[in-house]
This record gives sequence, C-alpha cells and structure tokens, in this order.
Amino acid sequence: MDHVNHTGTQSFILAGFATTGTLRPLAFLGTLCVYLLTLAGNLFIIVLVRADSGLSTPMYFFVSVLSFLELWYVSTTVPTLLNTLLHGHSPIPSAVCFVQLYVFHSLGMTECYLLGVMALDRYLAICRPLHYHALMSRQVRLRLAGATWVAGFSAALVPASLTATLPFCLTEVAHYFCDLVPLMRLACVDTSWHHRVHGAVLGVATGCNFVLILGLYGGILRAVLKLPLAASRAKAFSTCSSHVTVVALFYASAFTVYVGFPGSHPEGTDKHVALVYALLTPFLNPIIYTLRNKEVKEAIRRISVRIRTILKEP
Repeated sequence: MDHVNHTGTQSFILAGFATTGTLRPLAFLGTLCVYLLTLAGNLFIIVLVRADSGLSTPMYFFVSVLSFLELWYVSTTVPTLLNTLLHGHSPIPSAVCFVQLYVFHSLGMTECYLLGVMALDRYLAICRPLHYHALMSRQVRLRLAGATWVAGFSAALVPASLTATLPFCLTEVAHYFCDLVPLMRLACVDTSWHHRVHGAVLGVATGCNFVLILGLYGGILRAVLKLPLAASRAKAFSTCSSHVTVVALFYASAFTVYVGFPGSHPEGTDKHVALVYALLTPFLNPIIYTLRNKEVKEAIRRISVRIRTILKEP
C-alpha cells in the first residue's frame, strides 16, 4: 500500500479485483450487462406500476419506490467497479470517495427502512384487511416512503462524517468503492472507537428494523394459519414470498460485512460479499417481483394488449 502524509490526502486508489488477460474484458462486459439489465428491470417495474391501474395498490407503490431506490443504489458503486475492471487500480478524489461512502450507506439504510415499511404493509393487508385501505391511504403511503428516505440519509451522517475526519496514512482501498471498513484500515490512528460508533448506529438501526420485520411476519404467520381454506393460506403466503426473498438476500449479505470488527474478516473478502447486496440484489429484485407474482404477469399482459391495440389503429 502507498504511504502518504495524513495531513494532505487528496485522493485514494481503488484496488478493485485482480483480473488479468482475457478475464478482464469478460468481467467488464459481464458486469456492464448486469448493470444495464438492472437499470432496465427496475425502470420497467416503475413504468408498469404507473401505467397499469391494476397495480395501483399500496404494495406495488412501495415496490416501485424500492425499484427507484435500486436505480440509484446500484449506480453509486457500479461505475467505479467498471472503471477498476477496465483499468485496474483507479484513483478517486477523497471528496468524491466520501460522497460515495455517504450516498451508498444512505441508500442502504433507506432500503433497510423501506423493507420494514413493506413488511408493515403486508401485515396490515393480511391481519387488518377491513381497515387496510384506510390505514394505507395515499397520504400515509407518501409519508411513510418519505420518512424512509429522511431516516436513511440521516442515519448515515454519523458513520460517514466520522470516517471522513479520520487522518489517513495509506491510500490504497482494498475494495472497488469507498466503504467504511476498507477506509478505516487506512487510518493512522486506532479506529476501534469509530467502529463501535458505526456498529451502534448501523447495528441498532438495521437490527431493530430486522426485529420489526420478524415480528410482523410472526403476526402474519399466525393470521394465515388461522385461515380455514388451504387456497386462502397459499394466496396469503404468495403475496409475501417475494418480499421475504428480498429481505433474506439483503440482510444476509449486509450482516456478513458489517457485523463484527474490521479485523474479523480477511482483508479483501468484503468486496466479494458486497457484490451480492450492491449488484446482485438490485438485479434480482425485478425478477423476483415479476416472475413470482401473478398480478404483475397479468398487468404485463394487459399493457401488451393495449400496446398492440394502439399499434393496429390506423
């Protein structure tokens, strides 16, 4: 790693992945394809929810908000990933690095809160069906969605600002984007206190939200098991399966990276796990919400019929 005077750190160097020869262009093209498909898939979900009246429900409103978030989430890190795959070690100005750190964690925290709100939506739909539309009115939906963004961008302020004020003696970041743990490894001082603060902020926020999701799904499970008909139970479970899958992917990969002390994971492994929640999960979300959902498939058919009808008109 490169050593620098900590009083004048102007830029960092993103190490990225060690790819050589023919593997480098293949990795670049593969990542670019996944990125473009991710953008297309999430844009498709947003347009579909807006265009089809059959999807104008609270559940699909929050799905469209999640897709909008994923567009920004994946675009925060993939450009630097593509740059490191194409050019190897890539310099990044320190100001840009810290902005990327803040925006990435802000969007990650926002997604964490949004997944909690989506679990609340499913709980009200299944356990309070008679009052569901009154409890989840348009105004309530907008306020809940806005609150997730405000809470996410507020929660990320503390860890991002503390990391940005550290004195750095090294410049080579063992990652393809600026993240908390790889940056703390470059500091000239002991960062155990900073990590405890980061763990308190991120751990309490995500942990409490995860417990909330588990509690809500516990209530859903009890309510569903009381339904007399097997068909009713299957329908209720099917409305939750997509969300449960997304929650499992997001939390499993995120906890792997952010739970524990910086030295608890071998250096360089964080960037491999980060590919799951920073690239793979946003890519899979549109697939999960379309291929496993009958309402979305029916909406696609309705939109297709409308488009064919318009094209046939003279």
